[in-house]
Amino acid sequence: MDRRKFIRSAGVAAATVPALAAPAIAQSSPELKWRMTSSFPKALDTIYGAAETFSKYVAEATDNKFQIQVFPAGEIAPGLEAANEVGKGSIEMCHTASYYYWGKDPTYAMATAVPFGLNARQQNGWMYYGGGIELMNEFYATQNLIGFPCGNTGAQMGGWFRKEIKSLADLQGVKMRIGGFGGKVISKIGVVPQQIPGGEIYPALEKGTIDAAEWVGPYDDEKLGFYKVAKYYYYPGWWEGGAMLHTMVNSAKWAELPKLYQDIIRTASQAANSDMMASYDAKNPIAIRKLVAGGAVLRPFPQDVLEACFAAANETYAEISGTNAAFKKIYDSMVAFRADAYLWQQVSEATFDNFMMGLQRKKQL
Repeated sequence: MDRRKFIRSAGVAAATVPALAAPAIAQSSPELKWRMTSSFPKALDTIYGAAETFSKYVAEATDNKFQIQVFPAGEIAPGLEAANEVGKGSIEMCHTASYYYWGKDPTYAMATAVPFGLNARQQNGWMYYGGGIELMNEFYATQNLIGFPCGNTGAQMGGWFRKEIKSLADLQGVKMRIGGFGGKVISKIGVVPQQIPGGEIYPALEKGTIDAAEWVGPYDDEKLGFYKVAKYYYYPGWWEGGAMLHTMVNSAKWAELPKLYQDIIRTASQAANSDMMASYDAKNPIAIRKLVAGGAVLRPFPQDVLEACFAAANETYAEISGTNAAFKKIYDSMVAFRADAYLWQQVSEATFDNFMMGLQRKKQL
């Protein structure tokens, strides 16, 4: 299928525009050049690449009339200020993880991932069919933003540890590079969260300045060589069961766009969202083999650790919900969706996957 024709036709269909005469098409397709700042460096080719994929789809769907230039983190805006700059109107749009701004308002985190929240498929289901997009955009409007899902890492890993974790007691006093919501929750069980940029994690682990660090997953982690200085690789990353990224547009700039271009942005975001998850699903199996061959020791978090963290997460949600109405409204929606999603997935998806994974362990696949 011709991707350009598909995206363009999807945009037209979404706009419910009948067959248009050439002059009308020309009027609704002005030549525009926008900037998109990413929260990620080019070295994270899969995450950063989702923005380039999105930009390519928009250009192809508009015969290059709507061009969006992507800038890596730090070039025109600091990575963790991307959404703030877009909200101020200094940049038209960004590609970012909404939870980066959770310190400004915890509600931001709900669009990306929260501890013991949704996996990637459930996150898509909630966003597209459970009201998630509408709820988040109701909140984003207060920040002069409108956002659309544009990428997902899938369930992330639990991080690299210099020493083995056999029980909850082994986490007491552990200095771990982990930020955001996950850091707030894990601090309740005795871990000491550390805010360290990605480029500084390896030397901090090597010197013993920190005892552990979480990053993303096998494909991205392998590039940074953490297994050389902290061999225990834990799973799952319960604070990011399906970390979703977003394209965010300044509200005023969005309002100026022709309806056709608005619909193409929605469609291109959704296409890039699917593309990024597929890319990780193809790359992570290869990377995990390389990591284990290089000396990484895979370990699941002990049950008492997961149970303590789950209790700490629920305590945190209750605290925030008691003072933040926007957070509570979105959190309640997500929790209701999560309950039904796992009711269904344990019947079909999990049963099938567990059987097939058993065959894989027996080397029958």
